[in-house]
Amino acid sequence: MIDFSLPQELVDLKQRVDHFIREKIVPLERDPRQGPHGPGEDLRRELIALGRAAGLLSPHAPVKWGGLGLDHRAMAVVFEAAGWSPLGPLALNIMAPDEGNTNLLDKVATDEQKERWLRPLVAGEIRTAFSMTEPDDGAGSDPNLMKTTARRHGDEFVIAGRKWLISGASGASLNIVMARTLGEDGSDRGATMFLVDMDAPGFRIVRQLETLDSNMPGGHAEVEFDDVRVGAERILGQIGRGFRNAQVRLGPARLTHCMRWLGAARRCHAIAADYARRRHAFGKLIGEHQGVGFQLADNASDLHLCRLAIRHSAWLLDRGEKARNETSLCKVFCSEALGRVVDRSLQILGGLGITGDTVVERIYRDIRAFRIYDGPSEVHRFALARAIMSGDPALSDPIA
Repeated sequence: MIDFSLPQELVDLKQRVDHFIREKIVPLERDPRQGPHGPGEDLRRELIALGRAAGLLSPHAPVKWGGLGLDHRAMAVVFEAAGWSPLGPLALNIMAPDEGNTNLLDKVATDEQKERWLRPLVAGEIRTAFSMTEPDDGAGSDPNLMKTTARRHGDEFVIAGRKWLISGASGASLNIVMARTLGEDGSDRGATMFLVDMDAPGFRIVRQLETLDSNMPGGHAEVEFDDVRVGAERILGQIGRGFRNAQVRLGPARLTHCMRWLGAARRCHAIAADYARRRHAFGKLIGEHQGVGFQLADNASDLHLCRLAIRHSAWLLDRGEKARNETSLCKVFCSEALGRVVDRSLQILGGLGITGDTVVERIYRDIRAFRIYDGPSEVHRFALARAIMSGDPALSDPIA
């Protein structure tokens, strides 16, 4: 039996986050230091300072490195509360890709690497990027197509290739780079992750991409590695185990995306419900018309089921169970269900919904990308179908 009840200390923490987001962060949502490529660095640092002053910074990170050390169940509650505002995850330092990179460094990095990179990351002093996706028919949903290489040259590795859709690259300090590793004789050693400084000779941001969303500091970029040299001390994990080690990051990150976007969708629903209770049309409140009332009811259903799915997946992760299929299920369902919630909310608002007078229009643009990043729905469905055909008991007979 899964117990979804919350201990009192977690209830108290949620209330603190709720109050903090509404009182300190929501008033900054119209701050002019935001543009098409996300909040500016000075605004990010101001948000981090507010989160630190409130004692809420980096709830996901281990206490040893300066975080609050929450497990996944507690993270589900806190991340949802933070997601109420598009700026909330930044204020708590739980925004992607930094949140996922924090988990990756904690689980895979050496003590020296953690001291150099993890500690300032948890403190919100630096931002990071994760470079795996490539243009020109390279690695994407199929990482085996990776073209970027890291060729061994004596005691160093020489990285060459291009990556794109790299979130937060502009202004980041550290780039975690996935590359196909080659021996000095050209033999393929498999994929490896490397820690690369953003100011390393040979690295450059080719262009800033114009994208639908605007919630990511630094936006999304195409980057190039022109024979970037790194020493063996910059290997993250082990040579040839890059894809396997990346799962430490990718699985939980799918779930934390769901947590944050649940909070954002809840905000949209609350705005739409409030509007439906005060806007009149054809002699009564619009919420009393079935066309609007049923949409609100569907929103409540999707939000409730998403929360259950998230907390169940979090429970599995906290138990130490392998939950790759579970997080895929959750990511597909939540990305589509929460997108529906935001879409319905905008529709209920009518003309108001397509203006910037509420945050719904902004969230509508931002959440659409959720169905694509960290694996589009179709790729997760393909993997789930393959698991079903192979006889995975959890998927073949899910109610057993």
